[in-house]
Amino acid sequence: MCEAVCVTQSSAVSGDFSAQLEKIAAAGADRIILREKQLSEEEYISLAKKAAQICGKYGVPLWVHTYISAARALGTKNVHLSFKAFTALDDDVRQAYDIGVSVHSASEAVTAAKLGAAYVTAGHIFPTDCKKGLPPRGLDYLSEICSSADIPVYAIGGITPENAPQVISAGADGVCIMSGLMKAPEPNVIIEKIHSL
Repeated sequence: MCEAVCVTQSSAVSGDFSAQLEKIAAAGADRIILREKQLSEEEYISLAKKAAQICGKYGVPLWVHTYISAARALGTKNVHLSFKAFTALDDDVRQAYDIGVSVHSASEAVTAAKLGAAYVTAGHIFPTDCKKGLPPRGLDYLSEICSSADIPVYAIGGITPENAPQVISAGADGVCIMSGLMKAPEPNVIIEKIHSL
């Protein structure tokens, strides 16, 4: 079964963010990464507490993004960081958390794995509005990362149920979907299709 990971972006929701997040959690997302880079640390922690309540209701693991202080505030070990932020951490901090890392090359993926990352996300694979004007890195890039890293690799960037089989064939363990889930009136349909792969 392919893992379906939701990466949130509140600006992608036309309506109520909490209501959409609840739909996604209820639909059976395997994990939710709360990626809200536009928020201050205080605003982020406040939103993370609300998101944790929603995710907890459905047994969906929540991974906080950027702020380790948010993980401490929530009492969780699940954190997602940029490669730069991850490699800047002291070893004891890295070992105290389960950290996912955004990577942009096979060498970054190998380094992240050696330093104890729980998983990596690799992208962007297909064209996406989140990276408008930037050419996608493509499936060969993804395949290189998947064959180099000995930890789970999740593809991100323009992923849909229609192209997800290609990233799984390239070696990805699962997919991260942002706007596709945040804008979907029925996220359960997307998640069911991903899980069926």
